[in-house]
Amino acid sequence: MPQPDHEDTQSPSRTGYGETVFRPERSGEAERIDLGGLTYDAITLARLSELGVGPGWHCLDVGAGTGTVARQLLTRAGVASVLAVDRDVRFLAASPTAGLRVLQADISAPDFDPGRFRLVHARFVLMHLPSYRRMITKLCELVAPGGVLVLGDAVDLTTAGAPSTPYTDVMRAMWQGLRNTIGTDVAWVPQYPRLLRDAGLTSVAAEIHVPPLLPGSPISRFWAETWDRAMATIVDTGLVDEATIDAAIRSLDSPECAELSPGLITAWGWKPEEAFP
Repeated sequence: MPQPDHEDTQSPSRTGYGETVFRPERSGEAERIDLGGLTYDAITLARLSELGVGPGWHCLDVGAGTGTVARQLLTRAGVASVLAVDRDVRFLAASPTAGLRVLQADISAPDFDPGRFRLVHARFVLMHLPSYRRMITKLCELVAPGGVLVLGDAVDLTTAGAPSTPYTDVMRAMWQGLRNTIGTDVAWVPQYPRLLRDAGLTSVAAEIHVPPLLPGSPISRFWAETWDRAMATIVDTGLVDEATIDAAIRSLDSPECAELSPGLITAWGWKPEEAFP
């Protein structure tokens, strides 16, 4: 039987993404987010292109962050418009782009209904939210008939069962710490194809991209920055200390690093042109 979502009501000690950790006002946060873009944007845009996203499409980019995907949909894919939504839009508003509309909103709010779009896209968003099944259903409702929903989140293929190293110990502690503080959960993410099918979408499929951890690479720098910014949250789990985190960060810049990064699973499905009777 399908596993239920986490409770919608957060515990008194739990906050949202961007509050306790990854606060947008902290210096360098936009650059940390952009390291993720440098790692995954080409994969995301290639998939969207394969799905036919292009001229004439009106698109919704949920949890748009610094807007790298939204802007490339306009400049590279040539879509008609993109509505970029985030709880904090300071990074989006900093670089206006023709065809880009910006909306500050909480997508989990009951009254969030910005319209219908041929493409609805979200990357690294639902993993941070409670009630992911409800959110998938809600995003499906925003897809126009004949349109496509494309969702991506982190998938960690090996850390849980990997041998103990500073890298794997810190990665395990990070997932636990983020779950404790902001509710991040990647355990359900491999269910994406079934979840999209259950939501009524058709031609559902998925793919996984795992970037190589190489010294100085964007993904290695991303994890180093992420661990540094979430250090208190990670240490509070009691699983590692600051010295272990420092050792893990150093290992990412070593040619001897032989670890597997968490990757990106991208799943998609099409909304039927007409509802089935």
